[in-house]
Amino acid sequence: MSGIHVLVINGPNLNLLGTREPQTYGYDTLSDVEEKCKRAAEAAGGRCSTFQSNYEGAIVERIHHAKADGVDGIVINAGAYTHTSVAIRDALLGVTIPFIELHISNVHARESFRHHSYLSDKAVAVVCGLGVSGYDYCVTHVCKTFKKRE
Repeated sequence: MSGIHVLVINGPNLNLLGTREPQTYGYDTLSDVEEKCKRAAEAAGGRCSTFQSNYEGAIVERIHHAKADGVDGIVINAGAYTHTSVAIRDALLGVTIPFIELHISNVHARESFRHHSYLSDKAVAVVCGLGVSGYDYCVTHVCKTFKKRE
């Protein structure tokens, strides 16, 4: 299949979108977000796969498999693991697939422990505070600007 293949990864508690703190995260469900990502990729001439897990090891494993799956770019909302996981950072660096770090809320306007990210310094870009619309922007950006991996 031609076009960029983008993988959207969501970390812990993002399966609760739509019901968890809607004043912060909105009312769209994870399923809504995943469908919007797939439509955004299609509109930009690419394709999108999605993955969510509450388990760090499962996220690491999915990142490892991304290279064999022909993924050209990753959009990752690692949730709380953003602030704690050297393992996810190392997995992303290990597969050498460019990635965008994404957060629904503005993490810099929240608790101080959320201000540090183990991913930001290696990400192509960091998007935060745009609500779930950030996913559409990120997926579209990956499809339009990232290079097809060989």
